[in-house]
Amino acid sequence: MGTRPARGSGAVKVGIVVPVLNEEELIGDALARLTRDFPDCDLVVVDGGSSDATTDIAALQAKVVTSEPGRGRQMNRGTEECRGEVLWFVHADTEIDPAALGQIRDTMSDPDVVGGGLKLRFDRRSIGLDYLAWSSNQRAKRLQWIFGDQAMFVRRSAFDALGGFPDMVLFEDMEMSRRLSRAGRLVMLPATSTASSRRIVEHGTWRMIAFMQYLKLLYFAGVDAESIRRSYERGPHIFWNKRGIKRVSRTGPVGPSS
Repeated sequence: MGTRPARGSGAVKVGIVVPVLNEEELIGDALARLTRDFPDCDLVVVDGGSSDATTDIAALQAKVVTSEPGRGRQMNRGTEECRGEVLWFVHADTEIDPAALGQIRDTMSDPDVVGGGLKLRFDRRSIGLDYLAWSSNQRAKRLQWIFGDQAMFVRRSAFDALGGFPDMVLFEDMEMSRRLSRAGRLVMLPATSTASSRRIVEHGTWRMIAFMQYLKLLYFAGVDAESIRRSYERGPHIFWNKRGIKRVSRTGPVGPSS
């Protein structure tokens, strides 16, 4: 039976990649938490073309690089600049349990583990949000589908062997976790990733739950990726008004892809 490396200088090295786009309101606090709670992790912010002050604010606390827009492309670009045997992908609008790093290091000392994620919860409570968090966590445990708001972590050797995140406009995190699950074992840790519920609540929680399931069905049915992306950016676009007539919502992009 092998021994686990002690935490500290011999611990598994972890690099954190944060993809961003127009997050000037969130990025300062997000990076302050990450540098406070995980000071020995390499930290790279990857901007996908922000038109606000995101990069200026981020540069005060982390290394900042740019890439073409698209979360998968941004995260792949970040790994090029990020040192670490383990790559940890964290969204700017999530708060990570400080216990997560120790749990990641412990579980990644097992060579059969290729990655995993954290237990999802939201920053407010409601029946719909509690259900969404619960179902997301069950899906990750049973199907090994881990989404970005669950703070996916990946062994770099496995990540490189798979060629990084697929170049997809949507569901790149789900597809990556599906590929990883065929390469080794994925582990869901008890530490939490607390995601912002703001965009979900703005669009209507139950409507969002149904909408994301609809998009997944389109994906698995082989619908053109660009068509799915346009639907995603419009938000939950088909619903019934009082006359029972379908109409389209023109609101902005939706939130987490759980």
